[in-house]
Amino acid sequence: MVIEWLQFRVQEDLREQFVQLDEEIWTAALSQYDGFLGKEVWISAEDLTEVVATIRWDSTDSWFSIPDSDLQRIDARFIEAMGDGTFELLDAKAYQVRKFSSSQ
Repeated sequence: MVIEWLQFRVQEDLREQFVQLDEEIWTAALSQYDGFLGKEVWISAEDLTEVVATIRWDSTDSWFSIPDSDLQRIDARFIEAMGDGTFELLDAKAYQVRKFSSSQ
């Protein structure tokens, strides 16, 4: 499993709108692709402008198989709904989930 980790800065008064639209637009769109396993959105209790999204994919290949044109279309729809300049992507990372079986 691979985790896509995205950190955003969002205007404080628009944070809840961002979370709601992210679910309606991004999560709904990504859930249509093979390999999408789920998504969580985290909000900071200390920094009201910080939002982190973690998206679970079954593999890097599944994640990267989404056509760029689809991602651009989804992103344009999200920006139009949120308003340009209301949020900023601060950081993007990828992590592999490692599990080891316990030996007895």
